[in-house]
Amino acid sequence: MPHRGASYFHLHLVSDATGETLITVARAAAAQYTSVSPVEHMHPLVRSHKQLDRVLVEIENSPGIVLYTLLERELATRLEETCRSLGVPYLSILGPVLQLFQSYLGGESKPRIGAQHTLNAEYFKRIDALNYTMLHDDGQHVDDLEQADVVLVGVSRTSKTPTSIYLANRGVKTANIPLVPGVPTPSNLETLIEPLVVGLTASPERIVQIRQNRLLGLRAEHDADQYVDRQAVAGEIAAARKLCAKHSWPIIDVTRRSIEETAAEIIALLADRRRLSPQP
Repeated sequence: MPHRGASYFHLHLVSDATGETLITVARAAAAQYTSVSPVEHMHPLVRSHKQLDRVLVEIENSPGIVLYTLLERELATRLEETCRSLGVPYLSILGPVLQLFQSYLGGESKPRIGAQHTLNAEYFKRIDALNYTMLHDDGQHVDDLEQADVVLVGVSRTSKTPTSIYLANRGVKTANIPLVPGVPTPSNLETLIEPLVVGLTASPERIVQIRQNRLLGLRAEHDADQYVDRQAVAGEIAAARKLCAKHSWPIIDVTRRSIEETAAEIIALLADRRRLSPQP
């Protein structure tokens, strides 16, 4: 147990593959505890007893929660026995899921380390989406916007880039276009047919706060009054909303949404659009 009043705890993620599954689950759970932060100890590609030895030493030196995905039974047993002897909590993330599948499907699964990352068509789709998204970030290379699945538009600091990258990791080719006062939008933006265009917005207070933090981080010395002026920002937001309303583009307010929540809503909108569109 962490000391009462501690602001952090140790979190060990032990995987025989890349550990992406563990990271996703662990961070989703840790996010529910805003008053305490995890110190992550990532242990990927643990596939031998020698590699596990190093992990066990680190767990002993920094005891805390242990989450693991080890399909090799001997390694998993050693890890569990050590955790019990140290009195630290541990859990196999895939264990309960595999047991559920086994009870429903019958028989036993054949362990395949990293099977979820097999180089299949879905993998190459994600790579293609990432390449497209990185090339079309922040209004770049707008000539082929029609090839996008999704085009995000919004004023500065509405999380367009991180949302685009998250969508790309889900295989969604995403471009994003900043709406900047006095700068015309790409001529083809308002005539797009295939892509789903989505407007991202936020409250003026939230955008001003983020912009001020960004300027401090950049140690900007130029005149940025308009960039962080609440009235000017409110005007930017109103103009962006007007543009979206003109073309019936859906708008998502990201003020109180995480990147994952925003992306999930966009994926749902995209699924609805594809379901309703007539098939060729």
